[in-house]
Amino acid sequence: MNIDQELDVRGLNCPMPILKTKKLLGDLASGQVLRVIATDPGSLRDFQAFAKQTGHELLEQTHNNVEFVHVLKKK
Repeated sequence: MNIDQELDVRGLNCPMPILKTKKLLGDLASGQVLRVIATDPGSLRDFQAFAKQTGHELLEQTHNNVEFVHVLKKK
């Protein structure tokens, strides 16, 4: 998978990972892919809801119980 941009939001809790993601997605072109690395367990459901509400495609979510990785494709 080709990642165009990466955002590290480790150590931040809701709503900061989503707010920082939203801001960065505003700078990306349609179709570009953003990987977000978070440590907030709630980010799994937050990013699912964010993608559904905004229309961005949630390509992948992975976690190892310490870090949560979300890959989004800008609409």
